[in-house]
Amino acid sequence: MRVVIWLLVLFAVAAGGALFASTNPGTVTVFWPPYRVDLSLNLVLLALIVAFVLVHFVLGTASTLSGLPEQARRWRTQQRERAIQGHVVDAIFSMAGGRFVRASESLLAADKMQRALMAAGEGEAARQADTVFAAIHMLAAEAQHALQKQTERDQHLQTALQAMRQRRATDALDGLFLRATRWSLDDNDAAGARAWWEQLSQGAMRRAASLRLRFRTARLAGENLEALVTVRQLIKHKAFRGATGENISQALAAELLRAPRDAQQLEQAWASLEPQEKEAASVALLGAQRLLDLGGDGALSRAWLLPLWNSLLKTGTPLTADQQVRLVQILELGFGQPDAAPDSVWLARIENAQMANPRNPLLQYLAGAMCSRMSLWGKAEHFFKQASAGLQSVPLQREALSQLERIQEQRARR
Repeated sequence: MRVVIWLLVLFAVAAGGALFASTNPGTVTVFWPPYRVDLSLNLVLLALIVAFVLVHFVLGTASTLSGLPEQARRWRTQQRERAIQGHVVDAIFSMAGGRFVRASESLLAADKMQRALMAAGEGEAARQADTVFAAIHMLAAEAQHALQKQTERDQHLQTALQAMRQRRATDALDGLFLRATRWSLDDNDAAGARAWWEQLSQGAMRRAASLRLRFRTARLAGENLEALVTVRQLIKHKAFRGATGENISQALAAELLRAPRDAQQLEQAWASLEPQEKEAASVALLGAQRLLDLGGDGALSRAWLLPLWNSLLKTGTPLTADQQVRLVQILELGFGQPDAAPDSVWLARIENAQMANPRNPLLQYLAGAMCSRMSLWGKAEHFFKQASAGLQSVPLQREALSQLERIQEQRARR
């Protein structure tokens, strides 16, 4: 359709020109004393058009001839760029295939060509030369790291960093710092990994990829609190699937509670935990057990176990059978401290729970332990007899029978 329109326009112009030329009586007279030249207006117009076309052609030819050296330089630059790209692509595929020596050779050739291109400073490539140069050395450092040549790797890394610092490319520098952090972690160098990670920009430090490296660094250095804080941030970033993040945070909280060597340090470690971590069954049971083992306050240990106690009283309790048994054992251990006074609040809780669930052997056992603590031997014997018949836990059943024997021996002495 477009061709048809152009043809119609061309025919219209030709017809108009023919009509104008056939009916044009105009004359152009040129005076050049002592001469006079009379020319037809149509001839003058045709001569002007031809002259314009000739001048345009000559100027275009001169411009093309004068631009040939620049075109030649651009062509050489493009050929170098294509050769560099070819070497880099070959190096990437060689590294993917595990051929790191061949990748190093390809990157060495690309480095030489890139240095020549940067020295020439030709064309558009000179503006992005530093970035390509840094990328080549980053890949070379990766290949040397795979070959376990730390010295050569660090040299390539420093070269890439120097190139990016000259351009002040923050994103590229963050990428190099993250890669250097990962290499230090592979070398089991926690101090080096931390030094590289701390050079990241503030925005990069909050990214999930950098937080994962921070977590690995903290774990390698044995800093459980920092690792736990990092896992919390990763959970906010939704970096884990399902309950994986919660399981990791609970495991780290447990390690944090195992480290203290006295009750005061344990209380400080407990204070550093989040509420959801404190309410986790494994964490709360371990914390209360450790507090009692270190000679801490039994009332404080029971306060830590209160959320689990409330869960135990629910019909659909999330506690497993082993966790329920451990809860009862730790509570009994806290009640049996020699210097501890009877806890009337917990006595009321246990009595109310036992009355609400009279057939629960764990509550029967716990009520018997409380009664024994308060020298209520008759009630204690009654509860222990009921509990021994229904307990599924062998250790608790043995302890209930042992308590019955002690009560009977005490009565026999009287």
